[in-house]
Amino acid sequence: MSPEHGARRSQVVMVEPALTQLAKLTASETHRLDRAIVAISVNPELGTEVPGTLLRDYMDEIDAIRVIYYVTALRTITIVAYIEA
Repeated sequence: MSPEHGARRSQVVMVEPALTQLAKLTASETHRLDRAIVAISVNPELGTEVPGTLLRDYMDEIDAIRVIYYVTALRTITIVAYIEA
């Protein structure tokens, strides 16, 4: 990676019920969620593994955001299954 470029990010896709939750968030909550999504897209290992599944659970205690997601095999797409703010 050249010094002028940052880390490669995966494309983020939200599915139900994440889309339903997203529609209920305030502007402030959406802003906090955006920061969490960017962090996850750059480093999908941030979340902890959910035993027995492909899911990962990311909790940001400072921003009070929780994202449950999984990453495709090639790590090019992050699929968000659930958000909580």
